[in-house]
Amino acid sequence: MRQSKRKVAVLGGGITGLSAAFYLQRLARERGEEIEVTVFEGSDRLGGRINTLRKNGFVIERGPDSFLARKLPMIQLARELGIEGELTGTNPQASKTYISREGELVPMPQGLTLGVPSDLEKFMATELVSEEGKLRALSEQGLSDEGDGRDESVGAFLERRMGKEMVERIFEPLLAGIHAGNLYKLGLKATFPQFKAMVETQGSLIAGTQEAQRAAAAAKEKAPVSTDAANSPALPTSVFMTFKNGLTTVVEALEDSIRKAGGSIRLGADVAAIELPEREGAPYKLRLSDGSEHETDQAVVALPAANIAKLLEPHTNVAALSDMTYVSVANVVFAYDEAGFNHDLDGSGFLVPRGENRKITASTWTSSKWGHTAPAGKRLVRCYVGRAGDEEGVELDDEAMAEAVRKDLLALMGLDAKPEFVEITRLRHSMPQYPVGHVEAISDFRAKLADRLPGVYATGAAFDAVGLPDCIAQGKQAAEALLALPVSS
Repeated sequence: MRQSKRKVAVLGGGITGLSAAFYLQRLARERGEEIEVTVFEGSDRLGGRINTLRKNGFVIERGPDSFLARKLPMIQLARELGIEGELTGTNPQASKTYISREGELVPMPQGLTLGVPSDLEKFMATELVSEEGKLRALSEQGLSDEGDGRDESVGAFLERRMGKEMVERIFEPLLAGIHAGNLYKLGLKATFPQFKAMVETQGSLIAGTQEAQRAAAAAKEKAPVSTDAANSPALPTSVFMTFKNGLTTVVEALEDSIRKAGGSIRLGADVAAIELPEREGAPYKLRLSDGSEHETDQAVVALPAANIAKLLEPHTNVAALSDMTYVSVANVVFAYDEAGFNHDLDGSGFLVPRGENRKITASTWTSSKWGHTAPAGKRLVRCYVGRAGDEEGVELDDEAMAEAVRKDLLALMGLDAKPEFVEITRLRHSMPQYPVGHVEAISDFRAKLADRLPGVYATGAAFDAVGLPDCIAQGKQAAEALLALPVSS
């Protein structure tokens, strides 16, 4: 029997939702199937946390500023959107990163991968860790894995493997910063499963990191040049990438593609309820906050955890989402003229461990790290405020927050230049915290959702990973999952 035209609603216009809509259209087209896609976004803009400000020649990110190049879904999406030539990497001359120790900025040793040392000689020369702490970290190579196989916190695992000082001085500012979280509350399986895999396959984190680096180098040398790659712009060689005109570039390209393919995008459209079909084979009914209705065969729900929980609670157990906490953070960006700017910005920035008791948690020397972000003769510095257990600073008024951050920059960098302007962005409840047991809880939630609401797929940063390429991959996975299900004729 010939299928009817498939109608799919995508709830949420962030990167996950937009990617889901794009791949629904693209994959349906490849299958020769008709599809009608409607994106519902409750706010007045698309992109979610992606939010580029283009001002006075500066390119300022008010949310995430880049993505890991080794995670390929963003690069593949850029190719499919025709914006691969807009990709750019970091300044190779700005490779140095500092960590604050007792009020001094100390260079992070080269050869660290997610905090794990691979160049042991350079690690032994660092001033960030005491001699006792270094020896304790290196002894990790002789440890057996005494874990019981169950999920545990990242902090507990790393402390057992490499010692408490390494957790406090290296891992906490580096890894916890990715989630703005507390390493002793973040689940290992959900955040850094590769650590456990390294110990199981290579015997230690150090050996696993060294082997991963050798394998990556060998794969790069042997990799064949595909026809697509040969006909595409050369990609920059960089650990991190972004777009020359900001990350909003990919949001704009997705919106353009979705609309051109016949999709509909509705802003200010908040879906308040999903009603079950009146009979088998009938569509779901979405009720919007403004009282309007929309019928759909299937739905991708790509919203924050609390929003998804509220929407799906009438239909299934949502404890895996309703119990999840989110951390609030803020970005404070200073734009300067080079005249009177009294710092060399000789690196990419610095990290601040929790024990340093500073208002800022990190700083990116943006115009040094990313050459496209500031016009000639200008400087751009971005600072971060807020982390798990320390979110009060996010609610300071603009003047007090800017003053507190400038005070920290003076103390740590000696920077006393007056900025031309300041941009402050508060990202309240923006960083999902994956608890111990998160992977199992989400798997159970999805199984029950598929049983109770077939054709409704929940996804996004609250589920599998927070990185932009991860969110794109989750959007594509949602599209593939829904297209694999039949639609009644």
